This record gives sequence, structure tokens and C-alpha cells, in this order.
Amino acid sequence: MSKKISAGFDTLHGWIWMNGQMAAWENANVHVLTHALHYGGSVFEGIRIYNGKIFKLREHMARLIKSAEIIGAPITQSLDELCQAVEDTVAKNDLKDGYIRPLAWRGPEEMGIGAMNCSTQVMIACWPWGKYFGENEGISLMTSKWKKASPETAVTASKCGALYVTNTLAKHEAIKKGYGDALMLDYRGYVAEISAANIFFVKDGNVTTPIPDCFLNGITRLTVIDLCNENGIPIEERHFNKDELMNADEIFITGTLAEITPIIKIDDTPFPVGAITKTINRLYQKETGQI
Repeated sequence: MSKKISAGFDTLHGWIWMNGQMAAWENANVHVLTHALHYGGSVFEGIRIYNGKIFKLREHMARLIKSAEIIGAPITQSLDELCQAVEDTVAKNDLKDGYIRPLAWRGPEEMGIGAMNCSTQVMIACWPWGKYFGENEGISLMTSKWKKASPETAVTASKCGALYVTNTLAKHEAIKKGYGDALMLDYRGYVAEISAANIFFVKDGNVTTPIPDCFLNGITRLTVIDLCNENGIPIEERHFNKDELMNADEIFITGTLAEITPIIKIDDTPFPVGAITKTINRLYQKETGQI
């Protein structure tokens, strides 16, 4: 079961790893003049732990390091040190099932756009978190007016906090209109992803997913591609438009939080939860140790 948060996340109890030391949850604070708070210079990861097993820890932490390099805020800790810090944080909080949030950000040493002398701060927190979309069989999507930017105008290969402002606006727009999330196209008009998860569709037994050339190449996305290849499910990566998506037999999304979630409606068009989606979900649950 998901732990229901009745107040803010700042009111939880536990331990957070910050810059090499464990801090009590209530003491894990930063100053209001921290550069990242003003200019969006942060990167993060989301990692699941199932039955005491952290899923693809090294892949996630390697991506955190890469994301920080892309925004010019290199992390001083090594990959091994960061992975050990995650394991220590999970053990300190006695977490067996839930979510892990590593975050790196520009510190308070400078203000203004130029931040060459800002340190890179790092923290790792974790807490119980169940199904992101609840126990529903699927979610609905509304096509958003917000688009994924060109990689020439945004750091789309980085899991950068600044990029999620647009994603948040898209999701809020959808929720206000009664949908579960937002379908986002890219700057060229191709289908990209939803607000914070990758998208796949099934047609005549073949699985297709967009090329991640202007949005994040999700680790769950890559896991699903590997599972399809290993189990004889035809899969391809290519550009496609919304009209082709709307002609699909099945649609599902993937992500650390979303896991494998079927799409049951886009705008006013319903979609079934099909056999291939169910098969991929079972394969993913087995891969992650859930079954």
C-alpha cells in the first residue's frame, strides 16, 4: 500500500543523505538563496525498491552524474560512492518497498545567471510509495497544448528540474479537465511522451515507441525494449504522429513511478487494455522482483 501523505513532505520522519552525511529528515534544509531554487539548476532521479531490491541502481546514478554534467554542475562523488550512499540511506530508513529520490543542485555560493563557482550539492531521500496512478486498470490522457522542446533550446538529454515546469503545466491542464495525465507532442508535431513517462503503442502485434531525441530516454523504457527483444515481441523505435497513435490497438506508458500503465482513453477515444500490454506488465513485474 502507498503511504498517504496528509501534510507536506517536509513533515515526514526519517533520514536523508546530504553531501556525505546522514541528516534527520527535519534538518535536511537548504538556504533560500540557493542558486538552483532561483534558476532551475537541479537534476534528479527516481528509483524503485521492490522487496528490498533496488532496481537498476547503477544505471540511475550514472544518469544522475550525466545529467549534472550536461547542465554544467558536475558531481564530485564517484558512481560507486553514490550507489553506496543510496544503499546506506535505504538501510538507515529500513525501507523494503518504495521510492528513492537522489537530487543534485547548484549551491548558494553565487547568485545571478553566472554560477561558475557554485558547488554541486547532493542529497538522497527515500520513502514508501505505492502505485503512482493507484490501483486503476488504466488512465486517460488529454492532448496538451504544451510541446516538448527542441534539443537546441533545452537540455532534453538531462533529467533537469527546469524541464519539469512545462510537464507540470501540461499535467495540471489535463487534471483540471478530468483526465489522468497529458499526451505531449514534440516541437515537430510527433508524439513524444506524457508529462513524466514514455509511451508505447501496439498495432497488429507490433510494439512501437518514439525515438527519444527531444525527451528523456527512460530506464524503464529501455527495460521494456529489452524485455520485448528477449521474448520475441516485435518492437521498433521511430517517429509517428498522433493520427497513427489514435489508430492503435493498445497503448501503455512506462516509467519508474508509472511502471507499466495502460492507457484507456485519449481525448474522447477509448482503448482496451490488451494482451500484449498485460504480457509486458507481467514480464516487468518479474524483472523487478514483484512476482
